[in-house]
Formats: sequence, C-alpha cells, structure tokens
Amino acid sequence: MPKPLVSFIITTYNLPVTLLEECLHSILSLSLSEDEREIILIDDGSDRSPIDFLSKKNALMYIRQANQGLSVARNHGLQWANGEYIQFVDGDDYLVTAPYEHCLDFVRYERPDMVFFHMTSSNCADTAFSAPQPVSGCEYMTEKNIRAAAWGYIFRKDVLGDLKFTSGIYHEDEEFTPQLLLRSKRVFDTNAPAYYYRQRTGSITHSTDTKIIDKRLEDILQVIVHLKRISSQLPAKSKKALERRVAQLTMDYLYQIIVQTQSRQRLDAAIDILQEMELYPLPDRQYTRKYTLFRKLISSHWGRQLLVRGLKVKR
Repeated sequence: MPKPLVSFIITTYNLPVTLLEECLHSILSLSLSEDEREIILIDDGSDRSPIDFLSKKNALMYIRQANQGLSVARNHGLQWANGEYIQFVDGDDYLVTAPYEHCLDFVRYERPDMVFFHMTSSNCADTAFSAPQPVSGCEYMTEKNIRAAAWGYIFRKDVLGDLKFTSGIYHEDEEFTPQLLLRSKRVFDTNAPAYYYRQRTGSITHSTDTKIIDKRLEDILQVIVHLKRISSQLPAKSKKALERRVAQLTMDYLYQIIVQTQSRQRLDAAIDILQEMELYPLPDRQYTRKYTLFRKLISSHWGRQLLVRGLKVKR
C-alpha cells in the first residue's frame, strides 16, 4: 500500500470542538485524495475527549495521551505518521486553502525537503504567490532570519533522522527547526499566507504569569546554549549558518528580558551569564538593521538604559 503524501499532525488540549472542526475541515477541503492524506489528532490529556463530538471522526486517527505537553504530543504524532511529508497544525488554527494548495504544488512537483509559508490572521488571502528557487537549508539560514514555528512549513519525514522535539520546555520549535534546516538540501520559501494563526487570550504565549515568563526565559537560554554547542561541532558553512541563528536568539532573549521584566538588574545579570557562556558580546555582523542597532545599544551603559526605558513605554 503506497504511503500518503502528507501526514497532518493536529495537536489539541481542552480546545472547543468548533475550533477542531474548523481545523479538520480546512484539511479535508484540500485537493488531496483520501489515499494522499493522513490526519492524526493527538489529544494531550484534555479533560474531556473531543473525538465523539467531531462530525468527521472517521477521517482521522485519534491518539490520546496523558498530559505531557506539546513536544511529546508532536513526537507521538511523528511515531505514528506514515506520510512522505509532515505538516503540524495546532488544533485552534487552520490551513488556508488557496495558499496551501500552492505549497502542495511544490511538494508534488519539486520534491522539496521543506516548504516555508507565511501565517495570517486575516480571512482574505492573496492569489498571487511567489515561485522561489530552491536553496539548501544551510544557505537559507545563513542569509535569512528564519521563521521557526513548526507549523510554518511542510517537510519531508525522511529528513528528520533521529531529530525530535525536546520535552518539558517552551520554545521547542526554536531548537527543532534550525536543526531540521541543516539536514535539508532543497528548501523553498514562499510568500503564501497558508496558515491561519488564531491569537487566543489565555494562551501560554501571551501569559503574564511571572512563573511562566521566568520558565520561558530559562528555556530559551537552554535552547541557545544547546544550539551553540551543536554549532561548535559543525563544518564551517553549517557553523556560520547556525551562529547567525544563535546570535538572533540571544538578541531576542535579551529583548524579552527587558520587555517582560522591565528590570535593568535582570538585564545586567543576564548579560553576565551570557558572557560566561561566551554568548556575549553579540557578534559584530550586519544581519539586519534591528540586530545592528540592538547590538550597539546593548553594548553600553547608556544604551541599556535607553532600551529599558524605551521598551517599558512600548509595553
């Protein structure tokens, strides 16, 4: 029996059935035949199983696990997936038909390792999409600031090897996606707004709980340290690519400390830790205008003070 072309791995935890229905409908509305698609719904220990309330439950494989977090749910999905390609979808989001069909055309006719696309929060989608040329994942990461969200691309399962999501941490995508890129030889980056991202109040991403904020900051630092360790073992070109990502994440880490804590003391303490780990000063590279300006400001006493005051107002 031939493999499905795409395995869609949907993750859910205590989501309204109406959102899951919308997510499922967006996948079933694609041009993929039943043989070309596989839909796997991973329930991360919801208080009540949604499966009996879904009108199209016969179209999917339902797996329920004890509450262990998004990383474990995705890893379980990967274990069960039979498709040649993988697409992660958060259960409260959905795929936008026309732009996603554009991405499927690359999958069908170009045999890529990864196809990146954009997210949207609008119901209106353009119909004119880019036709990019393929580059290696190493080239892509060297030249661009990547969009690391694991739902922001479709990828060939064979590229994974032994790569998995790290359980128990936030920012697992920031650790996973750069490593997947380094394993990819044919990467397409399209401008198609193929993924509808729903910003829900009360989500972990937008939490103001200080314990969650501290945990997120600790975890992103853990990811940065891990990626730096990996980069030190890579050939020159791959090392250069990953070093850019490490520098960008380090900048984002410092930025989040300023925005989330509004504390000059916390900022100075974080910089001291980064220095001990040889992650600071930030590399003198012209990655982006934002990076160049931030690097200049964060390197001086007056610049740090300006950042703390300015970002406090922004918040």
